[in-house]
Amino acid sequence: MTQNWIEVGQLNDIPYMGSRVVKTGGTDIAIFKTASGAIFALEDKCPHKGGPLSQGIVHGNSVSCPLHNWNISLENGEALGPDCGCSPVIPTYVAGDKVFLDLPAAAG
Repeated sequence: MTQNWIEVGQLNDIPYMGSRVVKTGGTDIAIFKTASGAIFALEDKCPHKGGPLSQGIVHGNSVSCPLHNWNISLENGEALGPDCGCSPVIPTYVAGDKVFLDLPAAAG
């Protein structure tokens, strides 16, 4: 599978322990920045009831869904604890101050 890196914004546009949303032709993607500055991206949809993960609270390398407080790993999209489900992970790449996502060609 070939990579399709699309520039989606500046690193400084994403607040620490916060997120920004990238709207694509099909699915919104939430880009998160942890307290340590690590960048992750997930489909902006909780696997439980579809809540907007971008509006959740980032803590460590996870985010809490704002609807029902499910904790989702930013590293692999898996629900943590007794919950089950997965939010698709989108590969990220940072070059200098630019953030890139590996998006399918039709999504960009």
